[in-house]
Amino acid sequence: MATNTREKTKKIAENKDKRPYATARHIRMSPYKVRRALTMIRGKEVAEAAAILEYANIVSAEPVRKVLLSAAANAEHNFGMDRGDLIVAEAFADQGPTLKRMQPVSKGRGHSILKRTSHITVILDVKSK
Repeated sequence: MATNTREKTKKIAENKDKRPYATARHIRMSPYKVRRALTMIRGKEVAEAAAILEYANIVSAEPVRKVLLSAAANAEHNFGMDRGDLIVAEAFADQGPTLKRMQPVSKGRGHSILKRTSHITVILDVKSK
């Protein structure tokens, strides 16, 4: 029984992605808004993507920029990579838990309000020469 478990963990470790990444979870912003900022940086170099997000007039640009810089710092610290050689390989936002609230309306009724959260993930890779 234990051998099967060891083989499974070894197999998972072999298939694990070796690229540097960073995630931000439970960001109090709709994933639809976050995806607008992520489409602007996908495939760009890290410095260029950070500059785009710094001057973008989108609310979601700031948390995405923080995740991008965190992923770049992870690449430098954990993998010994140079920040100038990195590009944004993947960037996506998944939906997190939704906070459900009620808005009182006329005749004693209530409309539901969904306050959405998102999980932002940025995966970097070395650009091919």
